[in-house]
Amino acid sequence: MEAIECIRTRRSIRKFKPEPVPKNILMEILDTAKWSPSYKNSQPWEVLIISGAKKEALTRLLTDLLEKGVKPCPDIPEPVFWPRAEESRIAHLYKRRAEATGINLSDPNVLKKAKAANFSFYGAPHAIYLFQEASLSQWSLFDLGLFAQSLMLSAHAHGIGTVPQAFATDYAEHIKSYLDIPKTKRLVLGISIGYPDMGSPVNSFRTDRVSTEDIANWLE
Repeated sequence: MEAIECIRTRRSIRKFKPEPVPKNILMEILDTAKWSPSYKNSQPWEVLIISGAKKEALTRLLTDLLEKGVKPCPDIPEPVFWPRAEESRIAHLYKRRAEATGINLSDPNVLKKAKAANFSFYGAPHAIYLFQEASLSQWSLFDLGLFAQSLMLSAHAHGIGTVPQAFATDYAEHIKSYLDIPKTKRLVLGISIGYPDMGSPVNSFRTDRVSTEDIANWLE
């Protein structure tokens, strides 16, 4: 797939086919993603892929914590404030999604269901966790974001769907304990990965983008 097409056509997938992705394909995806740039070539990323019984047990663990009302403890806290421009884009997304799918994320009950869907990894056969040493600077967090983007684009080029999930890190302390990730690590992102079920209505919804003129500034 040509690079520009890959970037423009990638989308977040929230319904997957149950068939697992062959391990060699997953390794090819990571082998491509590892060529992402990083500060001084520090390559501050670590990857854990879980499947099968291990993934299902993690889903049960996270869902149980959610049902018990346990307070989330992500290593990267959820934003509590958005500047006006970003806040308006989020509001626009919520409005469009509610109109298209009936899912209104501003409703606490709907949000809880959305978190439960995250914890089940949207039915994907595999879940990926990205983490790094917690002592690393914000530059390394930025680098891990570049790696995540490369991973998702590489997967898309293979015909494989992904969705980045902040909610999947809500219970970071419990996740790291269950997956034997050292406490010294910073759990950054969860990613569901598998073959997309494009027949599902949920995958027909796609977010839009602001105009390029809204973000581009020129000085001459």
